[in-house]
Amino acid sequence: MNHESPMINIMGLWFNLSNVLMITVASIIVLIIAVVCTRNLSMKPTGKQNFMEWVMDFVRNIINSSMDWKTGGRFHVLGVTLIMFIFVSNMLGLPFAIIVDHTLWWKSPTADPVVTLTLAAMVVALSHYYGIQLKGAKEYGRSYFQPVGFIFPLKIIEEFSNTLTLGLRLYGNIYAGEILLSLLAGLATSSFIGVLAAAPLTIVWQGFSVFIGSIQAFIFTLLSMVYISHKVSHDH
Repeated sequence: MNHESPMINIMGLWFNLSNVLMITVASIIVLIIAVVCTRNLSMKPTGKQNFMEWVMDFVRNIINSSMDWKTGGRFHVLGVTLIMFIFVSNMLGLPFAIIVDHTLWWKSPTADPVVTLTLAAMVVALSHYYGIQLKGAKEYGRSYFQPVGFIFPLKIIEEFSNTLTLGLRLYGNIYAGEILLSLLAGLATSSFIGVLAAAPLTIVWQGFSVFIGSIQAFIFTLLSMVYISHKVSHDH
């Protein structure tokens, strides 16, 4: 657990090279899955195509639970991208972590609050963009003063709280899982008895972490669609 992050300063801005590496790896994995599962498409899907169609149907149901498909269909690709990227990102740090000279290189990118809060801010920013695009600037701005004018400060606070809760919920769950795996790894290196005690606990916790990572990918995507729905639907 005593490790540092590989930081680099470019024109006054600090970048975590581990985050850059792991985001790139997660993106490449998602791209490979998407390409492999959508090659040689057929009217009667089999094998890999079945998996991709299941993911798309799953996200379609998430969207339909938040808004009508006529409005929400345009966010289908966004939802599929979010759930696949977040799920893969959550899984990357589970099998192992790579630490070189006390510098952590391999981990789940979603175990860093900068990454999760950036994802959350992106979703909230997109919700504003599509809200203005579909409603018009005048009607969208008016919604911040309805049903009464003095509610405006509360709605501004809500925007910040939505961003924080969306990002920190994902970060907290994934980071806690990796910390416990690190503690179990430390126990395994302490003694032979430690190995015997840590091995079954590690297997159980990794299985539970897969479940938690899957649930968090679902929750993040669901809440993203809900936030967008609140901005683009005329009945909100």
